[in-house]
Amino acid sequence: MNLALPVFKPVASPGHQRRHTLPASEFRSLTPEDAISVFEIEREAFILVSGECPLHLDEVRHFLSVCAELSLGWFEEGRLVAFIIGSLWDQEKLSTEALTLHKPQGTTVHIHVLAVHRTFRQQGKGSILMWRYLQYLRSLPYVRRAVLMCEDFLVPFYQKLGFNVQGPSEVTVGPLTFIEMQYAVRGHAFVRRYSGC
Repeated sequence: MNLALPVFKPVASPGHQRRHTLPASEFRSLTPEDAISVFEIEREAFILVSGECPLHLDEVRHFLSVCAELSLGWFEEGRLVAFIIGSLWDQEKLSTEALTLHKPQGTTVHIHVLAVHRTFRQQGKGSILMWRYLQYLRSLPYVRRAVLMCEDFLVPFYQKLGFNVQGPSEVTVGPLTFIEMQYAVRGHAFVRRYSGC
């Protein structure tokens, strides 16, 4: 006697259709098409605090066109919730030029901006995104260090992520002054190992 179990087909409940869903969280490099979303988050995050945006819309587009691989966006269900934009720099200290230039031969990543959408703040997303970004930089053989400038009140946040204070920045924006900070992506052993010596 063969007792076969009945085959049940899934039945959709009335009015409920299966829909395509986006990944819950996605991390990827930004593209020029992301520039407006980036700028809206940046403007809201910085104008209220300092009155200045680190990057204007044309600068966002520029960096996402020439060095998109040095950006990282965090998307939830297809929506940008946090991002970092960086570019290469070829000097020991940041200068006013560093705010708008990408130096392709540089070995230092200048982190221009880290911003989190207002509805996602105070959830640790900035720390998580920066940690992922720094891990990503370790995979780029030409990157020796990452630098940024921030206001005094942000120094403890970046120190917890492994950045060290380098001192006052030479760059000022209006009345704002900044502290320059550095994160060693490659130590001296890496430099010796791959220097050709």
